[in-house]
Amino acid sequence: MSASKVTQESKLTVVSSRPVSYGKTHKLSALDHGMGFHTLHFIFYYKNKDKWFESFELDPLRESLSEVLSVYPTITGRLGNGDGNWEVRCNDAGVRVIKANVDTTLDEWLSTSSHFVYDEADLIAWDHMPLDYNTWSPFQIQINRFKEGGVAIGLSCSHMLADLTCASSFFKSWSQTYRHFPISHPPFCTPITTSSPLPNNIANSFSKPQTSIISSKNMATSTFKFSNSIIKHCLSKIQNTCPNATPFDFLTALFWTRVIHLKPSKSQSQSHSLSICRDFRKLIKPSLPIGFFGNALHFSELSLKVEDMENDELGNIAKQIHNHLKEITEEEILSSIEWFESQKESEGGKFLTPKCMYGSELTCVYMEEEKETESLLYDAMFSDNEKPAHVSCRVGNVGGEGLIMVMPSMERGFARTVIAMLPEEELEKLSNDQEILKLEPTIILAGCRLQH
Repeated sequence: MSASKVTQESKLTVVSSRPVSYGKTHKLSALDHGMGFHTLHFIFYYKNKDKWFESFELDPLRESLSEVLSVYPTITGRLGNGDGNWEVRCNDAGVRVIKANVDTTLDEWLSTSSHFVYDEADLIAWDHMPLDYNTWSPFQIQINRFKEGGVAIGLSCSHMLADLTCASSFFKSWSQTYRHFPISHPPFCTPITTSSPLPNNIANSFSKPQTSIISSKNMATSTFKFSNSIIKHCLSKIQNTCPNATPFDFLTALFWTRVIHLKPSKSQSQSHSLSICRDFRKLIKPSLPIGFFGNALHFSELSLKVEDMENDELGNIAKQIHNHLKEITEEEILSSIEWFESQKESEGGKFLTPKCMYGSELTCVYMEEEKETESLLYDAMFSDNEKPAHVSCRVGNVGGEGLIMVMPSMERGFARTVIAMLPEEELEKLSNDQEILKLEPTIILAGCRLQH
C-alpha cells in the first residue's frame, strides 16, 4: 500500500452549546457491556457542490455540532465505573474532532481503481481507551477535506455506547440541526432490561459462548454496490421459491455461499453456520423509538447442513434466511437480553469481560430500513440539494470468520451496498468471484485494511 494521502491538520474539542445538569449519569445496559469488545465507524462522503463546508473553525457545521450535542449529553460525557460497571458521566467534556486534508479528489478516492491504494481507516479518528479513561472521548469525529471541495466526515465510537442505528441517528440529527430542521428521532436514554426472569429453558437458549480470540490473519474490507435493476431481476428469478424475498435475503445467501467456497471443506454431515445481527427496536412491545440511545441488537444463528447448501439453489437458501428472520420472536429477543444480564461475576455483580460478537463465525448484519421514504444514512443532508455520495461502515475487532454488512444504497429501491470484511487473501478471491461479478457490482475501496 502506498503512503497515506491523508494529513491531519488540527485537533480540537467541541462542547455542547448548553450546559448539562450537574451530576447527570447514564448507566450502560447489560447489552451495552456485551458489545464493548467492538468499535463502530461511519464515513459519510459528500461532494460539497453547494460549498456548505468551508472552514470548520468559523463554520455553521461546528455551531450545529455544539447545538445538537446539547441534546445528546451522553456523547459529550466520559466513562466511569464507580460500582464496577460502566456508566457515562454527563460532564460535558466534549467530543474530539480532528481536521484533515486528503491529497486527492473524492471521485478518485471512490473510484473502482483504488485497490490497495487508499485506506478508509485514514479518514477515521480513533484512539483506543487508555488505562486512565477519565479524559478519553468515547465519540470521535474526523472531518476530511478533499481536493476540489469534497468532504468525508468520519464518526467513531465505542460499540458499548451505541449501535448502528443509534450512531447514524445522531449523525442525521446533526445534519438536521445544521439545516434548522426539527430532529426526527431525538435520543431516548432509558437502558433496556428484562422486567422479570424468564424460564430457564428460554434464558439459556442464547448461552452459546462467544470468543475473545481475534484471528491473527490480516483483515481487510471491500465495498460492492449493486444496482436497483440487477437486484430486482435477481429477486424475480427466485420468486417461485421465495416470493417475499428481500434484497437482504438474496445478497446474504449469495455472499454466504461464496464465502463458504473460500473456507476449508467440511464433511457432508457437518453444518455451515451464519450469525445474523439485526436491530430489534420495532420487534418488541412496546417498541423502542428509532432514537433509542444504546444497543438494541439481536444475534441469532442459522445452521444448514453442508449437503443441503451444496445441492440447494440460491433461492432455497434465501428462503431459509427469510424464514429464519420471520420466525424470531419477542420472547427469543428478551431471552438474549436476559442472557447478557446473567453474564456477571458471582460476587459483586460486575459484568464479565466482553467477548467477540462479530466474526467468531461468519456474521451478516441486517440494515434494512423500515421506511422506503426515509433513510437514516442517505437523508443525512447538510445541503437541501445534496445527499451523501456514499456511506461506509465498519466494525472494529471483527473475528477471523468475517463480517458481511448489507446496507442501503444512495440509489434506493432494491439497490444495496454490501461491505465485506474478511481475511485479506479471502477478500481478494471474493472480489474476483465470478458468481458475484455476474451481477455487475461496482467495487470500490477494495482491500482497505481494518486497523481499528
